[in-house]
Amino acid sequence: MFIHMFAFRWKAEVTEEQKQRVIAEIRKLQGQIPGLVETFVGFNTSPRGQGYELGGVMKFSDEAALHAYGPHPVHQKLLSWLVPLIEPIEVDFESGT
Repeated sequence: MFIHMFAFRWKAEVTEEQKQRVIAEIRKLQGQIPGLVETFVGFNTSPRGQGYELGGVMKFSDEAALHAYGPHPVHQKLLSWLVPLIEPIEVDFESGT
């Protein structure tokens, strides 16, 4: 199992409606991306979030599925409008289970 973690800082002009769309669209990736086993995404409630207001975790069946996720057309379509809205950070690792 491979884990993909992400967190976003929003650009100043991002609206609440856009933030809600981001969450909905990330959740919709489930079932459209082969090997994407679980998806968790939501607003950060930690007081130690350093300005990262949204976070998520995705579980992939294996390393190949994780690597196929990046260039997948459904993911690329999401990124085409998402990237201008955010300052992201990402972490990927093998879960060991």
